[in-house]
Amino acid sequence: MCRHIAWAADRPVALGDLLVAPAHGLYRQSWAPRRQRYGTVNADGFGVGWYADGDPVPARYRRAGPVWADPSFADLARVVRSRSALAAVRDATLPGADGEAAAAPFAAGTWLFSHNGAVGGWPASVAALAAALPPADLLSLEARNDSALVWALALHRLRRGEAPGDALAGTVREVAAAAPGSRLNLLLTDGAGVAATAWGDSLWYLAGPGRPTVVASEPYDDDPGWREVPDRTLLTATADGVTTSPLAPLTAPAGPARSTEPAEPYEESPA
Repeated sequence: MCRHIAWAADRPVALGDLLVAPAHGLYRQSWAPRRQRYGTVNADGFGVGWYADGDPVPARYRRAGPVWADPSFADLARVVRSRSALAAVRDATLPGADGEAAAAPFAAGTWLFSHNGAVGGWPASVAALAAALPPADLLSLEARNDSALVWALALHRLRRGEAPGDALAGTVREVAAAAPGSRLNLLLTDGAGVAATAWGDSLWYLAGPGRPTVVASEPYDDDPGWREVPDRTLLTATADGVTTSPLAPLTAPAGPARSTEPAEPYEESPA
């Protein structure tokens, strides 16, 4: 469907160091992903959002076409540096006319968001969820696709005061209950930390002293420090480390107590 990546670091990192320079970075994943389970080429748009020091509102650069066809992207990524960023390349589930507006990251205030996956039975399956949103939220949708609606549902929870991880978990549970078989790998950052879900597709992270904490659809290199996140897991990350917890379906009993994975040493998070 798509590939996406976000990171949190204690010092600014050039976008290109994590998106373009690695042998299997997001740039290359747009045409040659190694672990993509659905779709083959991510040529239906791309985007990157990042935070400048001292400014909590992120900037975005998005385009409707493939990232490899944009001659400006490599130069932009070479000189722009940020402690936190989110980027994505898109393989559209269904054809549409929204173009750039349908490309992640979606944004509101201090937030950046991406959805890797698809909502089963779109759009009828989630019509009731959409109807429960405030009318202004529906009228403000950037695009007419499933990812934009999933973002509206998550943003509604954030605006109600839910913590980032709780907002993503609640959104995944309600969409999965309404639309069984959906793939809902969500990625969210506010410039300080990253929250993500693994639900139906691949998710990995890389963390350790002296390096950014990276959360991505797939590893961008063969560093042995990469760890795969089990399916149906909620992950939160900062520059200091990663926390994971089981993400049970809406109708299932609560899972075991939350577990914490520090940035060092590299050990598997419990399933």
